[in-house]
Amino acid sequence: MTDKINELLRRVEEFKPKAASDIEEFRIRILGKKGELNALMEEFKTVAPELKRELGQQLNRLKNEATARINALREEWRNAADEQAPADEDLTRPGSAEHLGSRHPISLVKNQIVEVFSRLGYTVAEGPEIEDDWHVFSALNFPPEHPARDMQDTFFIEKNPDILLRTHTSSIQVRTMERQKPPIRVICPGRVFRNEAISYRAHCIFHQIEGLYIDEGVSFADMKQSLLYFAKEVFGEQTRIRMRPSYFPFTEPSAEVDVSCNLCGGKGCAVCKGTGWLEIMGCGMVDPNVLKANDIDPEKYSGFAFGMGVERIAMLKYGVKDLRLYFENDVRFLHQFDEAL
Repeated sequence: MTDKINELLRRVEEFKPKAASDIEEFRIRILGKKGELNALMEEFKTVAPELKRELGQQLNRLKNEATARINALREEWRNAADEQAPADEDLTRPGSAEHLGSRHPISLVKNQIVEVFSRLGYTVAEGPEIEDDWHVFSALNFPPEHPARDMQDTFFIEKNPDILLRTHTSSIQVRTMERQKPPIRVICPGRVFRNEAISYRAHCIFHQIEGLYIDEGVSFADMKQSLLYFAKEVFGEQTRIRMRPSYFPFTEPSAEVDVSCNLCGGKGCAVCKGTGWLEIMGCGMVDPNVLKANDIDPEKYSGFAFGMGVERIAMLKYGVKDLRLYFENDVRFLHQFDEAL
């Protein structure tokens, strides 16, 4: 039996695998349940008692050395594989560039608009997206049951009292007038919600920026000059604006503001439908009823307000024809704006 143990020990010491799989096969053949070491253990049970001590020590030595040899071979093959791995790759191939994230086009346009009005002394005001009826409608001269409330198809969360998702950021203007007395000059960016069918030109979620300026002696001419300055800064120095009479419950008089089409230079094209003009916002002088509802004396103060959709401005600025692209997060679309940073 001693000869068998020595022979097996010699084979363990001389074993040289040609592949990593050879090591596992050798381990099973030597140390497995049906391996040669277990066969010697079965034979050990039949030896004379006086030989058990010496043969037991030899078997333990065989088991320990076989285990150590197999573990050492495994480690050698692992190290060799790590060293050879780079050689298996084509080091002449160009590296794959890491695409870094960038600002969304809506964020780019929103930040530009805020920056333009900040030069005119406007500060940013913010408010909650979940609002009550007072801040969204009543304080803005929307009487109960007034048809003007139907102009904005609203998402209601609760009724009596009405809790809803704000339909415009004018609610921020109301909150500003509640906590601050004139002079007030704020710009109010934010996300708004309306129950509208989603299409290339409409969405149930969009972004607005509204502005409010209240002080003594504020006139319609002040508003027009401010909006002309804004249009030239965003669309280019050659841009012209025109103002058309309109209706909003919270301003009187009210107007829609158009800019000369920056794609055709005002000559008429498919984008501006041949008119040479593109609508960008609504505006008007703050209705005295709105000032009264917010404890501001309309005999002493006057003001103007305006509001624009950020998606609309971005579509005109970048020539995007489908508003849904802003919400799909397709990196092929978004990477077009990397250079706009």
